Amino acid sequence: MSSPLAVLTGNRDFRRLLLAELVVFGADWFVMVPLVVLLPELTGSGVWGALVLAVDTGIHALMLPFTGTLADRFDRRRILIAANLAAVVAVLLLLAVRTPGTAWLALFAIASLAVAKSCYSPAAQAALPNVVSAAELPAANVFAGSAWGTMAIVGASLGGLLSAALGPYACFWIAAAALLLAAVVTMSIRRPMQAPRDVTLPAPRTLTAIREALAYIGGRPQVLALVTAKSAVGLGNGVLTLFPLLAGVYGVGAIGTGLLFAVRGAGAVIGPLLTRPVLNRRSWLLTGLAASMSVYGLSYASISLVTWFPLVLALVFLAHLGGGSNWVLSNYALQAVVPDRLRGRVFATDLMLATLSISVSQLIVASVIDTLDTRIILATCGLVTVTYAIGWRLATRRLGSVVAASR
Repeated sequence: MSSPLAVLTGNRDFRRLLLAELVVFGADWFVMVPLVVLLPELTGSGVWGALVLAVDTGIHALMLPFTGTLADRFDRRRILIAANLAAVVAVLLLLAVRTPGTAWLALFAIASLAVAKSCYSPAAQAALPNVVSAAELPAANVFAGSAWGTMAIVGASLGGLLSAALGPYACFWIAAAALLLAAVVTMSIRRPMQAPRDVTLPAPRTLTAIREALAYIGGRPQVLALVTAKSAVGLGNGVLTLFPLLAGVYGVGAIGTGLLFAVRGAGAVIGPLLTRPVLNRRSWLLTGLAASMSVYGLSYASISLVTWFPLVLALVFLAHLGGGSNWVLSNYALQAVVPDRLRGRVFATDLMLATLSISVSQLIVASVIDTLDTRIILATCGLVTVTYAIGWRLATRRLGSVVAASR
């Protein structure tokens, strides 16, 4: 089994795919952090920031069943490039959000950006096993799992700092330029991003392709367990809506909001790095997934009892250390057991369930954010995740080794 450093230094195409993902994830933070600070300032309400987060995750989730079929049917490299270019147009639309009357344009732009991301995500995740060898896959997942968190640190912290120093519109220009760079880097990847297809067989219709993937998932309890693993963290994810308000409570403003998102990213970086022993011992996967869910939920429940901002940052870090571990463990197991012809659709279903749970959580929080105490919302979100983790582990206790399951 290859080491992470050996894969990074020895596989040119993996480096470029990883670099493109890092740039895309960083650009996302240069949009979201300034925007969730800008909208409450323009409108005088925290609801707009919550709606932006909910639209982002909700539209993403609703599109994934359809975009997952694209990742199994068409050239994944072209999908990634087209998604980046579409995202550039969506980000530039945010430059028109200048008054309370134009706040609705932010929702339209973020919805468009979410469609682009829904095309990008399953194609990128399904492509990873094709640009690395089977021996390199666990190590590649350590880096891929840390990519989002790495750029959450860089993008969220810089997004908060530059939004405070230069204003949100400069951040939107930077995000657009970064997305163009990601498209250029993706163009330079040489390895095919999917296995050869039998061109003599007609491609199934979209609904037929979706039904085939759902039947595959439903007929394999191990795969079903994996595609429901991320929902635990998702159902507690409404806490992210509270970050600007939480920063306001402690008087740390936009910089504090950026720091909260940044330590969230730091935890998501370190979490995958700590999963390597679990990736090497497949019988630990289900227990590791349940533990990661519980760490997330207990950390946020604890934040509701804290009054010192540095300790809040530490607990957010710990929560997303668990969340990042949860993400990489479930991704690795799915990449190992799902055949290439179905991988885009299975990952789309996995992402759909995760993002739908996030969207539901954020919408519920948005509906009570102006009426309930912040600490009550934090405690509730954390305890929801802990309850899910307990129920999920009880339901999966007899499944055994997931990655050893037959395809």
